[in-house]
Amino acid sequence: MSLLGLAAAACSKDPEHVPATGEIPSETPTPTPTPTGLGYHPFTGGDKGLRNRVIAVKVDNTGPALPQEGLRSADIVYVEQVEGGETRIMAVFCSKYPARVGPVRSARISDLHLLSQFTRPALAFSGVQSRMLPEIRKALLTDVSEDRGGTGYIRSSSRSAPYNLYGDVKELLRRAPKTGRAKDIGFRFGPAPEGGRKIKQYTARWPSASLTFRWSAEKKRWLTYRNGAPNTAAEGGIQGGRTIVIQYVQTKRSKYHDFLGSYTPYLRVTGTGKALVLRDGKAYDCTWSRPSERKGTTFTTTAGAPMTFARGQVWVVLVNKGKPVMP
Repeated sequence: MSLLGLAAAACSKDPEHVPATGEIPSETPTPTPTPTGLGYHPFTGGDKGLRNRVIAVKVDNTGPALPQEGLRSADIVYVEQVEGGETRIMAVFCSKYPARVGPVRSARISDLHLLSQFTRPALAFSGVQSRMLPEIRKALLTDVSEDRGGTGYIRSSSRSAPYNLYGDVKELLRRAPKTGRAKDIGFRFGPAPEGGRKIKQYTARWPSASLTFRWSAEKKRWLTYRNGAPNTAAEGGIQGGRTIVIQYVQTKRSKYHDFLGSYTPYLRVTGTGKALVLRDGKAYDCTWSRPSERKGTTFTTTAGAPMTFARGQVWVVLVNKGKPVMP
């Protein structure tokens, strides 16, 4: 997943064999000294948690897992296609941590490629295909999965397994004292750029799922509707973010599959491609670029200017460019 150098050579082969390591290796935020030099938190554009450590949590996104808990505290919500054409979430926390998050589920190969642009984040999950274990061991992240034992996970008596596992983010971070802190991953925050077109809603589609984002001028964010129904949060209200990034990526079968034989999709998240960025009730056609695994992902408008995000939670929704791919 890349454009230049070693990453380009790696992409000439089947990308599932690329190692998930470093070898692929107001709306205007108030300027403050930060570790990244941006003057704001690189994930949200805010001024909180600038020196906090980064943890990503895999969260189920199917019907039996709803309503989810803790996502409203996430800085970034990644939505990825998984087996059977369904989707799963990887929530990234740094500026603030929820009391608990879940239901926690298993990791996928694309998670490692998304996280390689961060600095050794912690990754919380429950279960992984045995063939993928070597990739996790090689990846530049800290494994704080349930599989490794230790504290940080609880089972809810109000739900049945496997939809009853929740993570205590602060406790999980105590298991990973060397976890990295926030760094510049390419996002830019500030006043909306010129142009864009007014839009009331946008629907992202996968073979077996859809996610609709509807602009709420009252709440100043995009509210989510899963398969047409309100995507409510366990804490109350409807899930949603200030900025929604629809990122079109190449999707293909990986060498991994679930126990039913459905193949795990591989999402190519390096290189370049098209994106649609939703903010403030408008849609902006953009280009995304990530030259290598260790680099961040930047977004540029059709006018050639950096695409600025609204301050707050960002959703990055990964959809297949072209026709949907059924794994």
